[in-house]
Amino acid sequence: MSGQDFVSLLPLTVMASAAVLIMLAVSVRRSHLFVLLITLAGLAGAAAMLPVAAQAGPRNVTSLLVIDGYALFYTGLILAATFGVALFSFVYLRRREGQQEELYLLLLLAALGAAVMASSSHFASLFLGLELVSSSLFVLIAYPRGRVNIEAGVKYLILASVSTTFLLFGMALVYAQTGTMEFARLAALSGSWDGGGALVATGLGLMAVGLGFKLALVPFHMWAPDVYQGAPAPVTAFVATVSKVGVFALALRFFGQVGIRPHAHLFLLFTIVAVASMLAGNLLALLQDNVKRMLAYSSIAHLGYLLVAFLADGPLAVTAVTFYLSAYLATMLGAFGVLAVMPLRGGAEAEAVHDYRGLFWRRPWLAAAFAVILFSLAGIPMTAGFIGKFYLLDAGTGSSLWLLVFSMVAGSGISIYYYLRLVVMMYMRPREAGLRESASFPLAGSLALSAALGVIFWLGVYPAPFIDMIEKTANLK
Repeated sequence: MSGQDFVSLLPLTVMASAAVLIMLAVSVRRSHLFVLLITLAGLAGAAAMLPVAAQAGPRNVTSLLVIDGYALFYTGLILAATFGVALFSFVYLRRREGQQEELYLLLLLAALGAAVMASSSHFASLFLGLELVSSSLFVLIAYPRGRVNIEAGVKYLILASVSTTFLLFGMALVYAQTGTMEFARLAALSGSWDGGGALVATGLGLMAVGLGFKLALVPFHMWAPDVYQGAPAPVTAFVATVSKVGVFALALRFFGQVGIRPHAHLFLLFTIVAVASMLAGNLLALLQDNVKRMLAYSSIAHLGYLLVAFLADGPLAVTAVTFYLSAYLATMLGAFGVLAVMPLRGGAEAEAVHDYRGLFWRRPWLAAAFAVILFSLAGIPMTAGFIGKFYLLDAGTGSSLWLLVFSMVAGSGISIYYYLRLVVMMYMRPREAGLRESASFPLAGSLALSAALGVIFWLGVYPAPFIDMIEKTANLK
């Protein structure tokens, strides 16, 4: 490795160093606030290294990682989302007893794994990044320890192990036929698979199954509602945003190089999964009275929307996916952030829909913020969700993916009902008499929510600068 390679790896190095520093700090003296500051400083430092790494130019760091504009852009999204999750975690944990510092260590390790996935160009780095995220999530989901948390963690552990088996077996089949595990060489050899095309096709299909579990796409979504409900609200925010961004960035790079359309069976598989995710996700969300489970099924539908552009041709596909992922990240982070900063009496989370009845009359700022977030998820104009769905539809119609486009429109129409149901509940008069709550709003939670709302409005009202940034830096060459 050269000096320029080390410069390219600075964002990853800073994240890893911050995790080590937290371990050393906790071993000397426990301090929740001090560990939070180390975490935020590490994430900010890693973000500051992104322009430095970009100046080194696109580089292949050995055969495992490629540090280019695409990888650095997605790493920036991961860092920003983890920063928000850390702030929500501080608000959430300071009201609860137990040891809190280790959660930030696991957040940093999981974010590091997601960044490695976004930079992967080899099966080995793909697997290492994916398992670093998964191994951290096993513990995060069960943190702090409780019956429901541990049950959710065990479910994720078992099903993730099964999905990893599919992924590894698929990699083995592809390697057995092609003799390589590098994405670029696989793309170069894609025209010479005629003799062993069935073996490679089976391998790619098994890999798609493994990645489909990580993205919670139908029919690999069984874990999502239980895990979302059982995990602490900040961890649920992390699962719904950072882990999904890392996996989708990886899938977009890999299948973008190898190609989907030349493999009819693979294209058909992704089409069926996309339609099922959009329709089943929204229909199942209609039946939920638990807000976490509703958002879990909603996230399944949104990942189905992303597959519309994922399967499209042309440069607009990557732009549409990246923009919608950015909008989805800010919106879902804000949605679960509201759950993290609004506990009920006794420290319980406000999970049931009726818990939000009359929220506007108790905490008008929080109700207004949550309403805007739900409007963005529904794709209402003037929000990031509307512009994101417009780009996805543009990519889908441009590639004549009419079945996917109609499914997306139908799913979006269904989703409006359960999003607006929650908004109406927040603005109804509370059953008990009373005015606004006098409790102060946590500063860390207020800052994180304000940032998420700012991004939602910015991308919904004036998205041109962000789209230009995506086209200049994040498009795959």
